[in-house]
Amino acid sequence: AEACKHQHNLSGTKAFIAKDVNIFFDELEGVNSPSKDDDSLLHHGNLTSTSDDASRLEAGEHDKNKSNGLYFRDGKCRIDYILVYRKSNLQAEKREVFERNIRAEGLQMEKESSLTNSDIIFVKLHAPWEVLGKYAELMNVRMPFRRKIYYLHRRYKFMNRIEKQISRFRGWLPRKPMKLDKETLPDLEENDCYTAPFSQQRIHHFIIHNKDTFFNNATRSRIVHHILQRVKYEEGKNKIGLNRLLSNGSYEAAFPLHEGSYRSKNSIRTHGAENHRHLLYECWASWGVWYKYQPLDLVRRYFGEKIGLYFAWLGWYTGMLFPAAFIGLFVFLYGVTTLNHCQVSKEVCQATDIIMCPICDKYCPFMRLSDSCVYAKVLNTLSSSESDVIFPFFLFALATVFLEFWKRRRAVIAYDWDLIDWEEEEEEIRPQFEAKYSKKERMNPISGKPEPYQAFADKCSRLIVSASGIFFMICVVIAAVFGIVIYRVVTVSTFAAFKWALIRNNSQVATTGTAVCINFSIIMLLNVLYEKVALLLTNLEQPRTESEWENSFTLKMFLFQFVNLNSSTFYIAFFLGRFTGHPGAYLRLINKWRLEECHPSGCLIDLCMQMGIIMVLKQTWNNFMELGYPLIQNWWTRRKLRQEHGSHRKASFPQWEKDYNLQPMNAYGLFDEYLEMILQFGFTTIFVAAFPLAPLLALLNNIIEIRLDAYKFVTQWRRPLASRAKDIGIWYGILEGIGILSVITNAFVIAVTSDFIPRLVYAYKYGPCAGQGEAGQKCMVGYVNASLSVFLVSDFENRSEPASNGSEFSGSPLKYCRYRDYRDPPHAPVPYGYTLQFWHVLAARLAFIIVFEHLVFCIKHLISYLIPDLPKDLRDRMRREKYLIQEMMYEAELERLQKERKERKKNGKSYHNEWP
Repeated sequence: AEACKHQHNLSGTKAFIAKDVNIFFDELEGVNSPSKDDDSLLHHGNLTSTSDDASRLEAGEHDKNKSNGLYFRDGKCRIDYILVYRKSNLQAEKREVFERNIRAEGLQMEKESSLTNSDIIFVKLHAPWEVLGKYAELMNVRMPFRRKIYYLHRRYKFMNRIEKQISRFRGWLPRKPMKLDKETLPDLEENDCYTAPFSQQRIHHFIIHNKDTFFNNATRSRIVHHILQRVKYEEGKNKIGLNRLLSNGSYEAAFPLHEGSYRSKNSIRTHGAENHRHLLYECWASWGVWYKYQPLDLVRRYFGEKIGLYFAWLGWYTGMLFPAAFIGLFVFLYGVTTLNHCQVSKEVCQATDIIMCPICDKYCPFMRLSDSCVYAKVLNTLSSSESDVIFPFFLFALATVFLEFWKRRRAVIAYDWDLIDWEEEEEEIRPQFEAKYSKKERMNPISGKPEPYQAFADKCSRLIVSASGIFFMICVVIAAVFGIVIYRVVTVSTFAAFKWALIRNNSQVATTGTAVCINFSIIMLLNVLYEKVALLLTNLEQPRTESEWENSFTLKMFLFQFVNLNSSTFYIAFFLGRFTGHPGAYLRLINKWRLEECHPSGCLIDLCMQMGIIMVLKQTWNNFMELGYPLIQNWWTRRKLRQEHGSHRKASFPQWEKDYNLQPMNAYGLFDEYLEMILQFGFTTIFVAAFPLAPLLALLNNIIEIRLDAYKFVTQWRRPLASRAKDIGIWYGILEGIGILSVITNAFVIAVTSDFIPRLVYAYKYGPCAGQGEAGQKCMVGYVNASLSVFLVSDFENRSEPASNGSEFSGSPLKYCRYRDYRDPPHAPVPYGYTLQFWHVLAARLAFIIVFEHLVFCIKHLISYLIPDLPKDLRDRMRREKYLIQEMMYEAELERLQKERKERKKNGKSYHNEWP
């Protein structure tokens, strides 16, 4: 409080606060013209003021504070919040009333014109100690009041011996290379202290070394923002709050300041960090620390609990990917090492005498089965019979453990960050809701005040229209997938007649590759459309509060993008090659285009290509848009400033000017970050049976993602408001839904898409080991021949008859070709009818799906039951802390009363029957 030159003591009453106005604002009170902004505080910026106008600077720390752009012109009052507007804006009357009421609340204000554009005005706000104390008590801000007393549990001798042996073993290992150096991190006092809601009456209980630093910058900004959200700008019950002024254009921007530059000429190891932003850049956002743990306490202190929880969840999810990626890589390497021992691959590569039927009309030639040898080997490396079930099973258990242990981790974080007892304040009603339903009101059951009310019939009708819009957009996705299907059907014939031999001989792979790239382009274009449609439908529903609006928008965007991203993958996994008919009786689209068949080596190779290409392209695109786009925008802004003012003046810009030229955090907060990771989680788990390298690609992306997001928050974005949150919100429910869906999809992938069930049925029923209870590689001899049916070439339809008669294989026209199916030969009593083996395979597939799903769901629920949401040691710590806090409060109050009693005795005053 002593640091500010024009600060006065405030009383608890509103009337006295209104009188306690800074001397800078005296002129405004006499201004009656509502058409002009208050420029009495306006200081015209000068790029050379920090070096030429020395008469306005004081010595020592005063000079330093003024030059770094974090303080008022007096160099003592720290800037807690910045508002930005343009003088040419016509909302001057609203701003004048708003700023007058801001000062009436006790906030101090200065104005500064922009150095690069005289039309832009910066309003600097500072909250004095009395204002901070008053609103910290109203907001129940928890502050430290006593250092924690740590105690050790009683250990048994056996456990002590084990710990000694473990410590000896650790002595041979590196000294925790992933942990950050504690010497570089500041002493975050609030994490080592018991905290309690701030109270001005019990201020002597709290640890206050310096009133200027007792409330950290993030807390100060949050308190100021709380005040700004409750200040009126016009007469009327709904004309209140900064958000409405931002939405109607009265102010152009509002943000707290970064704590100086994130770069320094001096090394952090030798000179230490200059500020928390510099420390975060060196210990968190720098690429050199990619392998280290995140300094979550420092992230929370600088950006707030909501952003801190996002990075805690992202780090936890990335940690979960390590075992999944390791096992997936092991499965891949196992497939590589067993490549030469796989009986099925051997038979495919040696099947030079098996001629396959053409995969398209007219232009596709007959081909030897051995020509698909490479694809068969690639498929064996990605998916083998042994790993098809074991790896998905492991991943489902790991995903369940991840979600359950995240609950425990979140509980520990909530305890450490004082979020256990924190409850969100009752949210304000959205201005759009108020404007729409202001004529009809009812009493709020909590506050007891009248508020706008939406009738049930109106709400239902809007929800029905919104649901219809969602259904229509899903139909648009299906239509896009149908277009891709037609492209694949038409293009495979075109590539088969291509003049380049490389494309002609690999027409199906070329078709799949180009279709995936086109599909990715359609996905990215439709995502832009979906965002606009989701906004339109969410606003049409008229949600009552911001959280309801956010949850509704999140659900729609996730549903749209999830269907958009995975629809083609679902088609390839479950529909491609399933309803094509057979040679001589192909099913066709519009009785014209023959449906596409799977590759002779199986449909799984198409699914692997789809997942690999989409995953790599989408992650690359997302990383570019997250970091590359803001970098280009900020570079362009700096380039224009250099052209207008010269590069040597860049360092003279005050902090508010530098922050204003950064990109604002996107309008949806952390929505894009969460959505990207949730979609990746779905892509990693839903089809992991077909692509075991998906967790490895996700892990590599997330290691980069953490540092990209950190770099973006620290260097490329304005500092967001430090918001509080207890968990990740609706995203946890979406994660659980994806986990359930992944069990179902993987059961169908294993049973329907892969050859796991047909191989199993052959080994136990039809192979050399039939009836012996064995299923090794020796039992797979003859599987390839048993999985192929015979077709009489003369039975081809006229429009399907290939241009070549196959004489290039044996010197004479072919009589028979083979195709993948379980059908009778052409000379059977029922030509091309299903064999008994087909029905055995179908029954085994259905049985596997039922057994696999029920078994996995039972294990998931068992894991969820066995893992408690709250760790036992945390529960004990919470109980003990509650007990100690009560004791400390009692002791502190007792100590205060004893001191008062001693002082009274010294002054010669004594009272009888005093307590204690």
